Amino acid sequence: MATRTYSISELAEEFGVTTRTIRFYEEKGLIHPRREGQRRLYSPADRVRIKLILRGKRIGMSLQESVELIDMYDPEHNNRDQLHSLIGTVQDKRAHLQRQKQDIEEMLAGLDEVQALCERGLEGKQ
Repeated sequence: MATRTYSISELAEEFGVTTRTIRFYEEKGLIHPRREGQRRLYSPADRVRIKLILRGKRIGMSLQESVELIDMYDPEHNNRDQLHSLIGTVQDKRAHLQRQKQDIEEMLAGLDEVQALCERGLEGKQ
């Protein structure tokens, strides 16, 4: 039985990305489609790598971080190193976002204060 393959357009549609994005991953050596003339045929493993790269992107991981994590895949050892690394990355991302959230809340409070001062100043001028 032949292994299922995917065209570049099928993968682009499935993941909501452009074919250019998929070709970029190929140029970076992250996926390795088989060629039939001008056609690229992607394996299930290529499909999974694209899915994991995009999942990493959604949680704020760089392409390099995603690839390093994906390359740690080691089912013989229950993926312990990979999972520990992912937990650390998630904790770092979460802490960074919490700091950004605090900064945004402080900026919004500052804007509210300036706006209130301006509005009070306008009330006195009428």
